[in-house]
Amino acid sequence: MTIKKDGQDENGNEKKLLDDMHRRITEMANQMERVQIADYVQLLNSPRKIIFTNIVAGISRGVGIAIGFTFFASTILYILQALGALNLPIVGDYIAEVVKYVKAQLEGRAY
Repeated sequence: MTIKKDGQDENGNEKKLLDDMHRRITEMANQMERVQIADYVQLLNSPRKIIFTNIVAGISRGVGIAIGFTFFASTILYILQALGALNLPIVGDYIAEVVKYVKAQLEGRAY
């Protein structure tokens, strides 16, 4: 402990440091609470809950991908159908080749 000229020791400085540490620890605790660390740790300690959550998430992703791809494919097919109706020489020939290829694959023979 050092004594200053006016007879005071560094307790005032130590108190400031402790107050600063307390403020920072409180701030960290609030931030951890905001990101729900406790819930995450509890989830990690429950394997059944993790498995159930992952199954539900996987099913949700699968259904979402299926719906999205269906929408995307139907939009592309609609556009191709509209282009085919225009009888454009290059695009029409290309679509005719695609149709031939698809029919050949459906019949099970090589193109």
